Amino acid sequence: MTRSISNVKGFWIHDQQKIEPQPGAEGIRQGLMKLHEPLYIVNHHGETAGVSGGNALIGPHSLAHASASLSLDESSLSEITAYAPPLPLENFGDNAFKMRHNLKYPYIAGAMANGITSTRMVEAMAHNGMMGFFGAGGLSLPEVEKAVLHLKKSLEPLVFSSSSASISPSLAWGFNLIHSHGDSELEMAVVNIYLKHGVHCISAAAFMRITLPLVYYRLKGIHRSTKRGMENDIIIPNRIIAKVSRIEVAQQFFSPPPAKLVTELLNQGLISVQEAELAPYIPMAQDLTAEADSGGHTDNRPAIALLPTMLTLRDQLNEKFNYQEPLCVGLAGGISTPESTAAAFQMGAAYVLTGSINQSCVESGTSDVVRSLLAQAEQADVAMAPAADMFEIGARVQVLKRGTMFAVRAEKLYQIYKTYDCFEAVPNKIRKEIEEKYLQADFHQKWKETKAFFKVRNPRELERAAADPRHKMALVFRSYLGLSSRWSIAGDPVRRMDYQIWCGPAMGAFNQWVKGTFLEKSKNRKVADIAMNLLLGASICTRAGWLRSQGIDLSAGIERFTPMQIALK
Repeated sequence: MTRSISNVKGFWIHDQQKIEPQPGAEGIRQGLMKLHEPLYIVNHHGETAGVSGGNALIGPHSLAHASASLSLDESSLSEITAYAPPLPLENFGDNAFKMRHNLKYPYIAGAMANGITSTRMVEAMAHNGMMGFFGAGGLSLPEVEKAVLHLKKSLEPLVFSSSSASISPSLAWGFNLIHSHGDSELEMAVVNIYLKHGVHCISAAAFMRITLPLVYYRLKGIHRSTKRGMENDIIIPNRIIAKVSRIEVAQQFFSPPPAKLVTELLNQGLISVQEAELAPYIPMAQDLTAEADSGGHTDNRPAIALLPTMLTLRDQLNEKFNYQEPLCVGLAGGISTPESTAAAFQMGAAYVLTGSINQSCVESGTSDVVRSLLAQAEQADVAMAPAADMFEIGARVQVLKRGTMFAVRAEKLYQIYKTYDCFEAVPNKIRKEIEEKYLQADFHQKWKETKAFFKVRNPRELERAAADPRHKMALVFRSYLGLSSRWSIAGDPVRRMDYQIWCGPAMGAFNQWVKGTFLEKSKNRKVADIAMNLLLGASICTRAGWLRSQGIDLSAGIERFTPMQIALK
């Protein structure tokens, strides 16, 4: 054999009775779809062809090996010019993260407040080897507790294998803990529900600093292992997956609990001496989601810049603290197409987290009219608007602007708050517009309703309002902002123009991808179907990228993946 092998990666061995290379783009396309088999690009009778499976000899000495050891003649071999290894979906992400949370796939449905990420959605994710976080933010304590009890009953029963005495691993699920700005008592009350009922994983969102309730949740129950040979291991019952977009906040979560807060918990008798002593050896969060440009609370960070920054921080703090388990970083914000999903994993994300696109699914805890609006959204159909929970400090959320006036109206309320000392100081024409179109009631009547709410929720706000008319105005405006999300969830036809629908540009990208497929209509969208299609498409994109990196000119769109119906639980 005298072939030149300067551009050859190896040789594929022909087996005429079983597998035959397929020339052209279609052969490569079909090969990319076979995720569990290697794909070889071969020179087949002078044509570029794709073939999956079979036997191949890879490496610079493969031709000599074929000739000397296998007694193969030249006619039984095809030159391999590129190849893509198998990429099953469960191979994506970080193994440490998947093992820590008992996941088959490194995919999370993020928590959307007011129960939009519903118990149904959490169940669907858990039964398909993924994780969902119930959207507890904005709900009353009884509503949160009811959801906890439902999911514990639904997902936690121990199931014994019919073939052995072993107990199957528990399914993965969790709850959201959103930072309660100015209301630490509410935050602690939610934590107490989680500890009482054994919620062992939470998504910590909208935090700007580590708080006492967070530390309490993380430290409660930690202890040294009693297993032989593992006495130095620290058992941490409660896991936190933090969602952040700022490096200074990420550093706090990847560091041990603040000593000052640990001491305070110890002095209050909320944690034991042992729990306090072990605190310096564990991070506040083992896992952290880098939140890029997303729906809801967001800093609109570009994912391509944010994720590498967080990964560098991870490596620095892994080395600094030498925790017994590695820190992991996932990515959220913009995950909505096979390409964006593949890019996240190729950049080093341990997992991906989706939000906006899940809200359009049938399992989401919102109205059909909202699902329909979301299914029509394009990438430019979003805007930033003042946030209800942190209105006074100017915090913002990203919302859908198509089909609703909420973003414009919320911004006007914020500008009024910034400009005038009290509602009575607002020009009469503007006051009348706010009362008739926004509040749809007299300001003083809305104040009575707002006052009744805060008398139960947070009486300290009323004390501030009594001394500061501007704060009184802010509370009424916050009431409108808070109710606007409730109106959208309920599908209230009277308040359609006031719907607050949290949404990022990912929604538009997703709609463009699924156009003309079974997922185009919101009534056909199921959260697990979307997740599996994104992962499947990401595998195809990744494998095509491997071929391109070896110098193969692929036809445009050859790796374009059209969503397909998949048999799921």
